[in-house]
Amino acid sequence: MQVQFQRPTGAFIGAAWCSMAVGAIAYLAGLWNSTMQLNEQGYYFTILMYGLFSAVSLQKSVRDRSEGIPVTGIYYGLCWTSLVIAILLMTVGLWNATMAMTEKGFYAMSFLLSLFGAVAVQKNIRDAALFDKMHPQAGYGDDSQS
Repeated sequence: MQVQFQRPTGAFIGAAWCSMAVGAIAYLAGLWNSTMQLNEQGYYFTILMYGLFSAVSLQKSVRDRSEGIPVTGIYYGLCWTSLVIAILLMTVGLWNATMAMTEKGFYAMSFLLSLFGAVAVQKNIRDAALFDKMHPQAGYGDDSQS
């Protein structure tokens, strides 16, 4: 039985980029307009960047392993640990923050939307590159054929 591999649709690619952009922009706009001290804003900004990086890193290492590409156990474990730490830091920060519950919910949801979007964007980029490599005649990503 042969598995057929398809290129991600434009709609899914657009939805992934939108979810990442909307989540990150909303989160950053919330920080920009907040009355938090600069050190608190820096804390939440750093958690967002750390979370995005660790989510993409974990997605890549999980995908590499599933495709038989070697990933060391230590790196795989660090990816999982980093994502858990980012989420825990966000949780602890919001739990102890002196802001309304609606604000806490806003930051939590925009943070998680950003992480989901980043994982989906990275998956789409990898799937599209793999499809283009497997099907060069399709003409996606190769402007010389247009």
